[in-house]
Parts: sequence; C-alpha cells; structure tokens
Amino acid sequence: MLGVVNRTLLALAGLVLTATGAALLTGWWPPAGRHAPLLTEAARHRYGHAEDWWRWVVLAGLALCVLLALWWLLSQLRRSRLPALVVDTGDGAFALLRGRALEAAVAAEAGALDGVARCRVALRGRRGSPSLRIALELEPHAVPADALAGLAGPVLAHARSSTGLPALPAEARLTAASHRARRVT
Repeated sequence: MLGVVNRTLLALAGLVLTATGAALLTGWWPPAGRHAPLLTEAARHRYGHAEDWWRWVVLAGLALCVLLALWWLLSQLRRSRLPALVVDTGDGAFALLRGRALEAAVAAEAGALDGVARCRVALRGRRGSPSLRIALELEPHAVPADALAGLAGPVLAHARSSTGLPALPAEARLTAASHRARRVT
C-alpha cells in the first residue's frame, strides 16, 4: 500500500508543479503583475470581517495536511523486514537469530528444489509472530504443485524446527522464468 501512496503523492506533486510552471511561463499567473499581492485590499477586508468561518476551514485543512505528511514520513521510516528472532536454546537461555540468516537459509534450501530457478525470501511480521514471504521463479519444465509441495514440506519444516516456532506462516508467489524458444532446424 505504501508504494501506491508514494506514486499517488508523486503524481499529484508533478501535476501541481507542471500546472504552476505552465501558468508562470504563459504569463497567466500572477494575475495583476509581478509585484501585485494575491489578495487585494478589498478581498482581505471582505474575508477578514464578513465571514469568519473560512479561517477555520483553512486552518483545519492545513492541520490535516500536516497530519497526513507526518503519517507518510513515519510510514517511510518503518522497517518492512524483521531484523532478528529470539530462539529458545532449550537450556533456559535464548539466542538471537538474525533475520537475514534465516532468509538466506530458506532461500538456499528452496532454491535447491527441482524446477526452481531462483528464490527470494523476506522475513516479516513481529518477533512474536513472524512470517515468510517467498518468491519462487520456476523453470519452464517445472511443475508448480511439486515445487509448492517441496516448499511447504521439508523447507518450511526445517525453518520451523530451527527457530523453535510452532507455526511459521508463509506466503509463496510463483512466477515462471522467461525463456527463449528453441530453434528448430
């Protein structure tokens, strides 16, 4: 979802800047010349004395824009990957398992399955409830059901047993590797 928000904000900023640039280049804006104010004296008096509600609307709109900008900034700083897991060693102590190490181990084991051309793994979630996102790129001759069964069986069982977690949910996305057609002579 964050990618959609980023693209939308970038598109809106681009449209505003393009429209403003076009207005400045064509001489359409500012309307009364270079040194003229945007609001005339009569407009300032009309909005300043007769209708007091518009100030509150402008302030509420600006406050909403500030809150949305802060939300966007904080969502940019949030990490999408889980950096480490706490693993019970069985003797009353705990060890810290780096997330990248678990990702690399699962990717190596899944990449060794028959028909898998490439594998990418990301550890997501929280320390108490981690999950895996696995992207498998299958070779043209691969059977997707076999690759998925190999992934769901031994690969995820090894990951669960090595982390000591009773459940390790995983989301697998399968894609086909692009290949060139063979020449027939």
